[in-house]
Amino acid sequence: MAQSVKMPTTDDLMSMWNASGLKQKILFTFIMIAVWRFGALMPLYGINNEVFKNIAQGNNIIGFLDLFSGGALSSVSVLALGIGPFITSSIIVQLVSVVIPSLEKLQKEEGEAGRRKLSQYTRIFTVVLAIFQSFIFMLYLHHLPGCIMPEVNHIAFYASSICVLTAGAVLVMWLSELITENGIGNGGSLIIFCGILAGIPIYASRTAQLVHNNSRMQVNLLLLLIIFFLAMVFIVIMQEAIRKVIIVNPKRQIGNKVYGGMNSFIPFKLNPGGVMPIIFAIAILLFPSTILALVGQADFKSVALKSFIVKLNQYLSPDGIVYYLLYVGLIIALTFFYASIMPNMQPKDIADNLKKYGSSIPGIKPGKPTAEALDKILSKTTFIGAVGLGIIALIPSFASYATHIETLQGIGATSLIIMVGVALDLINQVRTHLLARNYESFLRE
Repeated sequence: MAQSVKMPTTDDLMSMWNASGLKQKILFTFIMIAVWRFGALMPLYGINNEVFKNIAQGNNIIGFLDLFSGGALSSVSVLALGIGPFITSSIIVQLVSVVIPSLEKLQKEEGEAGRRKLSQYTRIFTVVLAIFQSFIFMLYLHHLPGCIMPEVNHIAFYASSICVLTAGAVLVMWLSELITENGIGNGGSLIIFCGILAGIPIYASRTAQLVHNNSRMQVNLLLLLIIFFLAMVFIVIMQEAIRKVIIVNPKRQIGNKVYGGMNSFIPFKLNPGGVMPIIFAIAILLFPSTILALVGQADFKSVALKSFIVKLNQYLSPDGIVYYLLYVGLIIALTFFYASIMPNMQPKDIADNLKKYGSSIPGIKPGKPTAEALDKILSKTTFIGAVGLGIIALIPSFASYATHIETLQGIGATSLIIMVGVALDLINQVRTHLLARNYESFLRE
């Protein structure tokens, strides 16, 4: 006879909500996001915001960067640089740590102390990048007619603006680290996620104006939304899919009882890097595009050089074919990079641990043969995940061009992948806290 399943009552849900500091973590995360949003609305002194907003609407690079800053860039707020310098700094430190032996030792061998040192290096380099990017940004504003108010003292204005923008980037970095340590989810990813959400009403309004009184465009919009939905389904599949490697555990006899002997498995994620390869690929691609956009404003004596810079900037803009090819290539490369540095995806270490505890993969000898077999499995799994992620990243963008509804391109593939990935990470973390509550109840009983 089937047993009835007891559904959790309201009291049970409330006790789970209060368990393990989950409520405090969620409230802390909301407060930090509110502080960030408040700072994103504070304008930088001496800038004509309306002039820059009009220019930003017609510039693909600025519009793309503005999406991830939650509108702080187009408003030229004190947090205009957003999380960008911190993300770029993290990329560079992680890439360099693979090349420089001393940094690699900090990452892999010195545990928590080593990771703290790397974090400190990342923070210092973030400040350096923030100063450089704020200087570039102010030069770019200088070349825009009517953007800087004429009554300001230019020397004091530039110096103070660079200091304020740098301080704003450091503040965003600090808020993201606080969220990661004391809140729910990864702080940097969550700030980007909220920035994308903040831009959705603007894109929705532009799209509504585009399809208004146009039945053909309305059908195209419905088709585009269906493609977006299917892309989200595939993103969820990619994020949650795992490759299970069966492990045979040995039997152990303790006294008159026999323990073990049951098969288990090692789960290898199809997409081990989550949303980070996407975020890092964007940061790497947009950095030279931003520099070229600034250089293109300068007056060159050579017409050929001027033409070359303009064409190169067009190729690297977010709506060019070269950009998408580089984008997919970087996603694939960064997915493999993340798989290579993750502690739980090291074939040699896994093989050594299996041999140490007497476990093995069916049909494969322990030791070096196991490490080689795991390396092949990981390479194939990561390749499938990386290529799948790259293809998913292209589909919504191409669908926007095919349906002629480019007003939603800002929240296309890249934004969808980030939003879905961050949302899944948040759900998994909340689920972990609720499971911890169940274990606490079990231990008390």
